[in-house]
Amino acid sequence: MTDTNPIEALASLETEALAAIARASEASALESVRITFLGRSEGRISAILRGLGGLSPEERPLVGQHANRVKNAVSEALEARAAELAGGVAAGSLDLTLPGRRPWQGGLHPITQAVDEIWHIFRELGFSRSRGPEADTEWYNFVALNTPLDHPAADEQDTLYLVDSVLLRSHTSPVQMRTMEKYPPPIRVLAPGWVYRRDTYDATHTPAFMQIEGLVIDEGVSFVDFKATLEEFARRYWGPDTTVRFRPSFFPFTEPSAEVDVKRVITRPDGRQEETDWLEIMGAGMVDPNVIANAGLDPERYTGWAFGMGPGRIAMLKHGVDDLRTFFENDVRFLGQFAS
Repeated sequence: MTDTNPIEALASLETEALAAIARASEASALESVRITFLGRSEGRISAILRGLGGLSPEERPLVGQHANRVKNAVSEALEARAAELAGGVAAGSLDLTLPGRRPWQGGLHPITQAVDEIWHIFRELGFSRSRGPEADTEWYNFVALNTPLDHPAADEQDTLYLVDSVLLRSHTSPVQMRTMEKYPPPIRVLAPGWVYRRDTYDATHTPAFMQIEGLVIDEGVSFVDFKATLEEFARRYWGPDTTVRFRPSFFPFTEPSAEVDVKRVITRPDGRQEETDWLEIMGAGMVDPNVIANAGLDPERYTGWAFGMGPGRIAMLKHGVDDLRTFFENDVRFLGQFAS
């Protein structure tokens, strides 16, 4: 220490240490550099710090200040180089020819988009949104809806029973009954939710799927109100040139009942307009008086209508998808096409 200017020695060690750190191509080589310069027993910079006691009182503060600065600079360089090596930047491991990767961006599932779009239309028509339990009783799922337990739909081969008379609801119609029990008319509600059936998993069926039901109950509600509202919905959803057709059908909880079909006008990529075939979009009808009475309302005073549709099928029709299972496979290449 007395034969060599310690400040010059520190400057030389700093240059040498930083050069050695830059040359280190792997973690083991970097650790060797650390031990050589900052090691507790053999480190060359540490040796200068230990020798401060042999300096004169005038030299000691100045040399100590330089020694700490060099030690901090070397420590920071070691940490930065270690981070580079951990990130794979060193030794040419970064391939600058790789294309950039955009950050992941989430989006609503196409069936969720269909539910939201349907809901927005009915909200503008004066409807509220309602929900009910997915596990319900036979009373709400069948009996109250004018469906006796000896009906084929209540058979265990079609319905997922949990315990005794408790089951996973097979439609969202129980929400209609619970709404009528809880709120006095006028009632205009939309009830989207998951339903469960013993269906085979194929191109058009899944054991669990989304369903949307609507219910209107009030004094003086007629079949004209029923048709006019659903026609307005269809034109808002599918386009103003959409034609709507009502075909006679049967459902235990509506009388009369109808299947609702639409015929759309679509524009091809070349600009040509083309009319589609008839497409079934929902089942509907006037609420059966027995259902109104089961909810504790007077069927002589109140009338209403209801409908049910599957937004999965609606999404299939809208986007030209021919296999319902693709909505459940979670392939981001497929779902990413519908993310907004």
